[in-house]
Amino acid sequence: MTGSSTGDELRAAVSARRDLGPEFEDAIVESFLDKMGKEVDRRVDERLATYNPKAAAKAAKSNEGMRLALAIVSMSLGTVATIALLFADVGVTSFITVWAGIVLVNLAWSWGGRRS
Repeated sequence: MTGSSTGDELRAAVSARRDLGPEFEDAIVESFLDKMGKEVDRRVDERLATYNPKAAAKAAKSNEGMRLALAIVSMSLGTVATIALLFADVGVTSFITVWAGIVLVNLAWSWGGRRS
């Protein structure tokens, strides 16, 4: 059953309800829901058949490595920038700007990773 046949099933159920009357409504609804339940089960089984746990585990491990690398680079860049700004004798605004940029990059990466 595909998307269009699902619509066909619904139209057939509504038509049967019109033809048979309200006394058969429960049976018609139950039959329709049973067919839809089987269709959902079929689609889930289809997706599970294509699921590759090794690839998912590899992607998760790669994601953890990138997270660690970003943390190391962020802290290193922040430390170097802070030291450079101390020697440059600039105001607090420069420190805030540098660290806010680092935080924003980390947040953007983190939020982007959650969507996928």
